[in-house]
Amino acid sequence: MTDSVTVLVRERTVTLPDVGFRHRRAKDIPTGGARVSSPNCRVLSPIPASRGHGGRAKVFRPLRERPRGPAPVFQGADRAVPRGKDLTAMPNDPTSRPSLAHLRFPGQPPAPRRGPLDSLGPSALRKVGVMTLPVVVDPAPRIYNLFPTLAGPLSQWPAHFDRIRRMRFNWVYVNPIHYPGFSGSLYAVKDYHALHPLLDDGSGQPVDVQLRTMLDAAHSRGLKVMLDLVVNHTAKDSPWVEQHPDWYVREADGAVQSPFAIDPADTNNKTVWGDLAELDFSPRPARDAMVATYAGIVRHYADLGFDGFRCDAAYKVPGDVWSTLIAAARAVRPDTLFAAETLGCRLSEIEQLRPAGFDYLFNSSKWWDFRERWLLDQYTAFRSLAPSIAFPESHDTPRLRAEQPNPNDLNAVESAYRRAWLFANVFSSGTLMPMGFEFAFARKPDVVHTRPEDWEDTPLDLSGYIGAVNDMKQRVRVLNWEGPQEMVDLGGDVCLLVRAAEHDPDRSVVLINRDRHQGRRVPVDPIRTPRHGIGDLPLAEMTPARAKGSLDRGATIALEPGEIRLFVHDPREPS
Repeated sequence: MTDSVTVLVRERTVTLPDVGFRHRRAKDIPTGGARVSSPNCRVLSPIPASRGHGGRAKVFRPLRERPRGPAPVFQGADRAVPRGKDLTAMPNDPTSRPSLAHLRFPGQPPAPRRGPLDSLGPSALRKVGVMTLPVVVDPAPRIYNLFPTLAGPLSQWPAHFDRIRRMRFNWVYVNPIHYPGFSGSLYAVKDYHALHPLLDDGSGQPVDVQLRTMLDAAHSRGLKVMLDLVVNHTAKDSPWVEQHPDWYVREADGAVQSPFAIDPADTNNKTVWGDLAELDFSPRPARDAMVATYAGIVRHYADLGFDGFRCDAAYKVPGDVWSTLIAAARAVRPDTLFAAETLGCRLSEIEQLRPAGFDYLFNSSKWWDFRERWLLDQYTAFRSLAPSIAFPESHDTPRLRAEQPNPNDLNAVESAYRRAWLFANVFSSGTLMPMGFEFAFARKPDVVHTRPEDWEDTPLDLSGYIGAVNDMKQRVRVLNWEGPQEMVDLGGDVCLLVRAAEHDPDRSVVLINRDRHQGRRVPVDPIRTPRHGIGDLPLAEMTPARAKGSLDRGATIALEPGEIRLFVHDPREPS
């Protein structure tokens, strides 16, 4: 009795004879969008419904029943098998099988086109402007801030990792994940070795096992993970307060002191964080034990697989303490990255961090008005200590959307977001983007109250543009190295940023229209002067979503309202 195969085609059952084709064996036969399952079937090629078969399976006669004569040509969706072709020589590699993604039933929409940023990993070479460029060796960090209590339990993080990697980030920074004190704040750490209850995946596995599983998921996608390290204070109900009372700063009455900040514009305005207890880093024997405890914590998380640490309020901790902690991590993981959060501090407070060995600092470019020189002064001062990281917003700042004159004007909001992300990438080596920026979230994450239910459903999705900017950045060398940078005022609400690579001839030229309401036309010849360091260097446009050309003499550059355009000199030969 002849064997048969059952096929479901458009919810109808069809019976086919088991045909004995003499090339590669397969478990699935594509038939106009249906699937045929049989261990005894062999595949010729898919048969699309669009070619007149109406979704019905086409039956080939077994070879033993074929009439004599010339070998037929079997037509497939992607190729044909020529006459006289030895079918037994067909490759066995399953990746050589034709793609089925284009097959559709009548009435189905076309298959979505995959763009160059759809895969998890970057292509080795990609066209950027008029050049085909590889990924920079050891690129600067492009950091996505995954807010833990918005992302939910650790088991849900891999889905976010896929989205993050497609946007071409190479680092994920997570705020504190530890067990909090009575306030519930992520930054009021009560136990550095216990997990925040909202992040437990419910598997019953030990904390370290859950964290290693999460880290493996990130690493398998080409992402490094940076953990927030809070060293200058603990939760006020930390067991250390009783176990090590001499570790803390005390008030005149002996009570544990809470950290505070004084508004420089009004010294009577004092903010006190009452749920926190400030640690005392003044030189004394008790400090040695405290630093040794933190060194053990850092070694533990580096050994688990964390690749770096963002050091909260780093300027409040002496540089020699940071040297000890950084050495402890690098004894376990030599390439551990340390980024110092130094926002709002005085230059002298940053200067004391110089011997610590930080890899990056966070700069204040978010607040620049494209006019004053303070940002370039900060850039120059920071550059001699460590390269910097720029951000368009952070978990500590209001959302960019909330800062817009009309948060409901989606076109204006999208333009503001594109401008802010592009500027962060062209100004400094490193970048950081908080969770939700890609969707223009309006609500700032809260270190106490934010939960997964606070995820916002917005009509904007900037993931594609962010991915294009990130992909451009990871291929343009000068944007990954913090060389000398100067601002030139061209008049008419237009300024120019010229940046040089430290040890290479690469240059970047950024044209900025400060006017958010009117476009500007900028003649190139006044820019092409030797005193700006670009003279007659070839400068190709790298601005994502812009027609590609060059900054040539005699030309005029059109700038849309508020627009930023990037031109780069890179001596690598275009393909």
